[in-house]
Formats: sequence, C-alpha cells, structure tokens
Amino acid sequence: MNTSILEKVRCAVPLIHCITNYVTVNDVANVLLAIGARPVMADDPEEAEEITAIAAGLCLNIGTLNARTIPSMLLAGKRARDLGHPVVLDPVGAGASKLRTETALRLLDEVQPTLVRGNISEIRTLAVGTGTTSGVDASAADAVTEENLAASADFLRAFAARTGAIIAVTGAVDLVTDGSSCYAVRNGRAEMGRVTGTGCQLSALLAASLAAAPSDPLAAVTETVALMGVAGELAWARMGEHEGNASYRTRIIDSIYCMTDEDLSGHSRITKL
Repeated sequence: MNTSILEKVRCAVPLIHCITNYVTVNDVANVLLAIGARPVMADDPEEAEEITAIAAGLCLNIGTLNARTIPSMLLAGKRARDLGHPVVLDPVGAGASKLRTETALRLLDEVQPTLVRGNISEIRTLAVGTGTTSGVDASAADAVTEENLAASADFLRAFAARTGAIIAVTGAVDLVTDGSSCYAVRNGRAEMGRVTGTGCQLSALLAASLAAAPSDPLAAVTETVALMGVAGELAWARMGEHEGNASYRTRIIDSIYCMTDEDLSGHSRITKL
C-alpha cells in the first residue's frame, strides 16, 4: 500500500523556513503545524542563510515584498539549493508591478526553485517575462477552463521543461507538471477565493511535502494540491448557519489537522492529461 503524503509529512515532521508575507504569516505557520510540519519564519538577511541551513525546506512568497526581504530571499534560496533542500517560489502578484515581476524573475533565474506555484496570470508572467494581474488575483482572460485545458497544459509543460522546475497552477482547475507528465486536479471550492491566504498556505504545505517525499516530487506536489482542495470541501460541508469567511478560514486549517488518509484518497479528483 502506498504511503500518503499526509503520512509522509506527519512522520518526517520537517522544519520549513518561510519568508512569506505579513498578511498571511500566522495562517501559514498554523497550516504547517496542522499537517504535522514545523514552521520557522526568519526574513532578516543577517540570519536567513543560517536558518535555511537547519530547515528541511524553504518557501519564498513575494506577497508583501520590500527592500529587506528581497536579499533575504536570494540568500536563503541560494543556500537551500546548495544544500539540496527543496525551494518553493510563490510569485504573488507577479505582473502587477515592475518590482514584483523583476524580483520573481530574478528568484526564478538565480535560485532555480524546485517548484513554482501560483495562479495562471502569475505563471504566465514568469513564462513570457511580462504580464498583468488584477492585484494578486488571476486575470479572467487567463483562466484555465475545461475548454482550454489541453492548451494550458502544453504551455505549462514547456515552461516547466525550460526552467527545470515543477509548475503548479491553482484555480478552478489546478494543473501540475514537471515538463513531461501533467495532472489536472479538480478539488476545492470557489469560496476558498474569499479567504485570504489559501494560496500562501498551499505553497508552505508544498515545501513540507517536497521535504518529506524527495524521491517522487511530482506525486508529492500533485497530492498536496488535491489535499488543499479537499480541505476546502470538507471545511465547507461543516459550515454552520451565520458562519462566513472567518469561520471558513479556521475550518480549512482544522480540516487539514483532522484529515485522514481515507478522506484524502476518497475525495481527491486527479486525472492525468
């Protein structure tokens, strides 16, 4: 019987260094604890490399980019790759400003992350070098749909092959590719978009999964993308009357904490393209 990504993370208990944004940092820490990993947040250049060296994985999130965190991300990212630790890049809002776009492209080039996770507009910006987003949300014109699924998969395969990174695009339909194989994940709820930070949480979970399952990174990423969507589904089913997005946020984290292998396998909707 194959060991689930849940079991692998819970057994490994990886320490994950997150240089992430201050809007979602607490939820990122809590979701790592919920899955069984351990979070550490250190974004000062004076200690970024040192903390990275003792961690099993690194998550770089440019959501609240500033002059201090850019060098920290570069230092930590290069240190992690030198040590052979997985690096997840979350290019939040790439395409929305020159600073975000140039920083994301620099991280992609100089750090060479193991995985890049973002919405389709952010990933398209990195692939072509320029783009536009609606703040930190994907442009409706870029959305991955059932109608353009094959073309989107081909585009992402080419980008993954060029960069050497696994690419994970999340949206109404999630796509995960290593440049060869590509998987579609059809889990989640539209209401997850009304909770700040579900993408940031997923990126941190992906760093934990890659650290816990280094022998099959594509499977680890695909299963974890499904896991986050399943958590959103289970959490929504448990919502009570007069509960809104604040309750939903908490229930998503609780659903990850309480999730079983049976929950994950029974609800995951993953197909190979």
